[in-house]
Amino acid sequence: MASDDQPVPVFSKPVTLRDVAARAGVSVATASKALNDQGRMTAKTRERIRETARHLGFRPNSLAQSLLRRRSFTVGLLTNDTYGRFSLPLMSGISDALVDNGVSVFLCNVEEDPRLGQLHVDAMLDKRVDGIIATGKRIDRHLPVDLGNLRVPVIYAFTQPDPDAIAFVSDDAGGARLAVEHLCRLGRKRIAHVTGPASFAVVHARAQAYRDVLAENGLPVTEPLLGSWSEAWGHEAVAHLFDGKRERPDAVFCGNDQIARGVIDALRERGLGVPGDVAVIGFDNWEIVAEATRPPLTSVDMNLVALGREAGLTLLSLVGGQPAAPGIRKLPCRLVVRQSCGHPPDG
Repeated sequence: MASDDQPVPVFSKPVTLRDVAARAGVSVATASKALNDQGRMTAKTRERIRETARHLGFRPNSLAQSLLRRRSFTVGLLTNDTYGRFSLPLMSGISDALVDNGVSVFLCNVEEDPRLGQLHVDAMLDKRVDGIIATGKRIDRHLPVDLGNLRVPVIYAFTQPDPDAIAFVSDDAGGARLAVEHLCRLGRKRIAHVTGPASFAVVHARAQAYRDVLAENGLPVTEPLLGSWSEAWGHEAVAHLFDGKRERPDAVFCGNDQIARGVIDALRERGLGVPGDVAVIGFDNWEIVAEATRPPLTSVDMNLVALGREAGLTLLSLVGGQPAAPGIRKLPCRLVVRQSCGHPPDG
């Protein structure tokens, strides 16, 4: 029981469509049509009803709307990216695309478990999601779940798609070209490439772009050093590059930001300045790594937020009945220039 000096909370009843109609002086049917952008009426009447609803704090019944429009206004996002390194920026872009259309996104992590993946898909279908977006931690591997022949549209983003599906990926070769061309413009002549495992398709795409740009600029091409996606490998790679009789590089293009950070630490231990003696560029633009590196790391950004936005908009089009051609869409990367590679020479 409440004490004398404590007010008793009062809970007001939710505002109904009937309340909106009564306040606006129209029928319930007219109020419903105005709020759902349907029916014939003057623009002034429609806006008056909407303003009344806003003033009263009316919130539409989402279940009733779903039944009316045969839509749930929800989209499922499946991923096996446990740490969210790639799926979280993608989800941000997807949400940007969908929020203005009243669509919510919920994320399910399938890890590497086909049974868990199927449970999540079944749950999404039971909740009558309008569509599913599948994403992962690499573009050359399927998620461990079959998404073919579902009764809702499926879009793939940053993961290997099914045949004849719609997929969005970053242009890794284009991103690598941005990095190496930038180093060439800086006047660097001996550019090394330290990257990840040979089992990743992006390693080969970026390495070929690296070779192509050096050849186009008449610079010596050295074979990329392949290892793990880790700072430890970046640190170790510096010993391969700077010990022995080979000519020392004046720039290193790295396959990800963690490798680049290891490279920079190892260069510092050898008394070499970055970017004075050696320029360094990473890949991914993982800001918590790139901005905390000393000096801050120039890196290739895969534009995952924009990629997610495009995936979300395309899914909305499919849900709305608009056709879209199957195939893989490559979206451009961008180079985020920080202090680790210096500035172009004057003139």
